[in-house]
Amino acid sequence: MRMERGQPATTTLSTITASVVAPLESVASAAAANKKAIMSRQAFLPSAAVALVAVLAISCVPNPAFGAGAIAEGFAIGDVLDESWGWFIVVGLGAVFAIVITIETKVEERYLGVSQTSEWFNTAGRVIKTGLTAAAIVSAWTWAATLLQSSTVAYQYGVSGPFWYAAGASIQVLLFGILAIELKRKAPNAHTFLEIIRARYGGGAHRVFLVFALMTNMIVTAMLLLGGAAVVNGLTGMDISLAAFLIPIGVMIYTLVGGLKATFVADYMHTIIIFIVILIFVSTVYFISPVTGGIEGMYDKLVEAARINPVEGNAAGAYLTMASIGGLIFGVINIVGNFGTVFVDQAYWQRAIAARPQSTVKGFLLGGACWFAIPFTLATTMGLTAVALGVDLTPEQVQLGLTVPAAASVLMGEVGAVMVLTMLFMAVTSAGSAELIAVSSLITYDVYRTYKNPSASGKQLLKVSRATIIGFGLGMGGLAVILLSMGLSLGFVYLAMGVLIGSAVIPIALTITWKRTNKYAATIGAIAGLFVALGTWVGVAASLPEFGGEVSLASLGHNYSMLFGNIAGILTGGAIAGLGSLASRTKFDWAIMRERIKLVDISQAERAALDADEKTLGRAFKFSLKGGGIMTLVLIIAWPMPLFFSGYVFDIGFYSLWVGIAVVWVSAATFFIVGLPIIEARHGIAQVARGRKTVVTESGAQEAVGDDPADEAGGGDDDDSGGDDDDSGGDDDDAKSGKDDEAKPGA
Repeated sequence: MRMERGQPATTTLSTITASVVAPLESVASAAAANKKAIMSRQAFLPSAAVALVAVLAISCVPNPAFGAGAIAEGFAIGDVLDESWGWFIVVGLGAVFAIVITIETKVEERYLGVSQTSEWFNTAGRVIKTGLTAAAIVSAWTWAATLLQSSTVAYQYGVSGPFWYAAGASIQVLLFGILAIELKRKAPNAHTFLEIIRARYGGGAHRVFLVFALMTNMIVTAMLLLGGAAVVNGLTGMDISLAAFLIPIGVMIYTLVGGLKATFVADYMHTIIIFIVILIFVSTVYFISPVTGGIEGMYDKLVEAARINPVEGNAAGAYLTMASIGGLIFGVINIVGNFGTVFVDQAYWQRAIAARPQSTVKGFLLGGACWFAIPFTLATTMGLTAVALGVDLTPEQVQLGLTVPAAASVLMGEVGAVMVLTMLFMAVTSAGSAELIAVSSLITYDVYRTYKNPSASGKQLLKVSRATIIGFGLGMGGLAVILLSMGLSLGFVYLAMGVLIGSAVIPIALTITWKRTNKYAATIGAIAGLFVALGTWVGVAASLPEFGGEVSLASLGHNYSMLFGNIAGILTGGAIAGLGSLASRTKFDWAIMRERIKLVDISQAERAALDADEKTLGRAFKFSLKGGGIMTLVLIIAWPMPLFFSGYVFDIGFYSLWVGIAVVWVSAATFFIVGLPIIEARHGIAQVARGRKTVVTESGAQEAVGDDPADEAGGGDDDDSGGDDDDSGGDDDDAKSGKDDEAKPGA
């Protein structure tokens, strides 16, 4: 497929820069003039800085770079960048982040009273606030697939692909907020979700779900490295196996030093870079580049692309329609599969455990809403750019996730390729660190302490945690190499994950939410659902006439095989767990949870963080039901279904509105993810800047002391004024807990 370039855009770079900078200056001035808006100004400035960085970065790119859109005869592996760029990103950038995060961890230990106990290493003291919780969720949920597979389905199905990727993977995080607050209510002592299963069901069920949990971690890790290594190889020619081994090294270092809190800080930094790159791509494609011709130029090119090569199963063969059979099938597969990789992944339970009780629900709702902007905006921009510019990719390259790097290379030359490589490295390493610490917690608490040494001390647990990080970190690359040798791609593994782990979703959810859940029904449901899913998957693949009854990677990877396999797994597991529990009439006393889950190496501040007012948690639970439920209905019913059933094909006005929604959404997400953590950490930052250290008094309380004679008493009273009040809008919980926030380590 080949496209003629559109007419060069008449808008100059200086005009665009002025139009972006002027509103920023006017808003900043207005905020500064209004003394009552000081908190708004604090939130605005980091986001304004990010926007300005994006604009300045674009302005530094010479105009001929945009002319790199001289489309070659296909996308050639390793032809875009020199191999040295691969080594610089994978090794050099990894080392930089390892050093920076390690220094930040040591500063916290020196000034903020952080002590690297086993409890702090695996739970971050359970005092993480809303902003950092949301940023950590966004980062952990931004896989290689988020950046690559979302644009792959845009390349295949048009605008429906980015929407169904984003909506189909956002609702799990939004709904997980319900489980997160239930964990705070019923098992505040827990380090892993498997401790809850053991406390309720015993050792047999615990071992079964441990297999599902570790399988989930391996699937997610495999996808991260398959996508990351493929893009490094595709852009630089660096050996794909070597890239898979080297990517986790830097992550291993800072996770070893700082534990869960270090991964949160790294997540925040990585997410800022990802948003900056997306803003640059959006500005280039829709407002600056003469290659794309802006929104109108993109529209004309996409209409022409559909005329030349209509999309099978789409209304009128158009790329600009939500009425896409292929897009809808992908959406269903995406929804089912991603329930497994959230509900069965310890990484998300760990974020719920680390969050303060009053921050948990808001962190997950905000994180889910902000994460939506990443795949939706990036794929609507770069995935459709690949179509509009006629980027020629083989089916194998599409499945490897090379749509974004190819489009960026065509659009911006080496600059675009380097930005994609940097963005992808941020996604792979941040999500990889979440998986590292998740596996570390599972092995430490659910294998070592449960079966090997029940009376283990805090030092012993910390030693096992760090040893696991080294072992799994080195093994991650080996796993990716094995999958590559089997011919498995990112796209295949992504679509198959629900088949393998979807059956455990509903049994796990019922375990923490329903007192009548029966251990035999839940366990049998997960196991039987897996076998039914595998049987359905293989059976449908064998029945597809175009493959002549042969079961192969091609037939197993077909949309219908994946669709029915995914649905069979989650429905079978849920039906057996639900109906079996109703028949057994089991009732569980939630109070037993606290007695059966032990805490080791816990400080007074960390113990205080466990105690939350039940009334406050009850209101947060109701808020999570309403917030998560409403947002879910909007994303999977109210928004897409009228557009699907109407068969509507976008005109230029509606396409402009669609792009506008994407741009506004990603801008708002940047505002919250960049600004809110800084607001919430302002007292700790000020304390470090003054050189004041947190010390433990004779009574066990913590207070800041140092050369600065200024009295900081009461400084924590407004520590949450940046948006960390009670989940349901009440004020009483901050009155109870907010005054000690500054004394808590790492607050």
